[in-house]
Amino acid sequence: MQEICSKLEELVVDAVSHCKSDCIALSGGLDSSVLAFCLNDKKIRSIVTITENFPSTDLMYSQLVAKQIGLQLDVNNASIIDLTNAVEDTIKILKVFNPIEIRNSIVMYITMKTAKEKGCMSIITGDGADELFAGYSFFLRKQGLELQKDLERIWKIMHFPTQQLGKSLGIAVESPFLNEKVVEYAKSIPADLKVHEENGTKHGKWILRKAFEKRLPESITWRAKSAMQDGSGTSGLASFFDNVIADSVFKDKVDMYLEKEKVRLGSKESLCYYELYRKYYEPPAYLDSSKSRCPECQAVKEPDSHFCRMCGSFPI
Repeated sequence: MQEICSKLEELVVDAVSHCKSDCIALSGGLDSSVLAFCLNDKKIRSIVTITENFPSTDLMYSQLVAKQIGLQLDVNNASIIDLTNAVEDTIKILKVFNPIEIRNSIVMYITMKTAKEKGCMSIITGDGADELFAGYSFFLRKQGLELQKDLERIWKIMHFPTQQLGKSLGIAVESPFLNEKVVEYAKSIPADLKVHEENGTKHGKWILRKAFEKRLPESITWRAKSAMQDGSGTSGLASFFDNVIADSVFKDKVDMYLEKEKVRLGSKESLCYYELYRKYYEPPAYLDSSKSRCPECQAVKEPDSHFCRMCGSFPI
């Protein structure tokens, strides 16, 4: 195992050393913190985005990392106006109305937009670590061959909205975990070293944590996985839309969209996102021809996928 840790550390450090970015998206989670500690005294700007109106946890952890490394940390406090503006822009770019993807993606959209406004031309992100090292919570319920097969399924369909967002904003995105050598080696690591127990608690990305535990503070190394929407606070948008859209309006519109466009919307947040989506695009049922469709929104179902990227329905 020590040989695997050493090799993994070497490859990630090398991938970071080849990055030309003048900025890093720093959440204080494991992935971005690993990359930050691999900068090896390269003093670049770091940015964390949190919400003004909803609870968030990323600020404390990102401050800890930035202070220990000596990075300049810009704290971006996004107001509800910032968030709703970013929602529409993100939906227009990604062409989806999936609440989870939107809540996560607007964090990176606002972060990259801020970086661009501050004169940065390129940004480092932690994309890829969750997919390669079994970081998502659903992986914790699996082991052995089942875990390996699910990882291989994810590798076939993994996508990173950050690339689309960066292209639209005119800022380059560098993701060291997606470096070809890192990807190749990560895929060769046994699945049971990715989901593994440490001090009685099962962790995803266990081998990544072990590889960098001497570089990172313990509170970062063994920090539980926190989705971007939770760490930043954008998950609070769900309750926001619940409060601003009347129940009667919601019911009437849900019935109308189901009847006329064959789209079933399960929340007020979904309704809001769908109406923004419809400002720019046709209903999913009209976009492509396919026999395999999401039963909730009629978007084409991707092979090997258990969820609908268009509307977020799971499982399908």
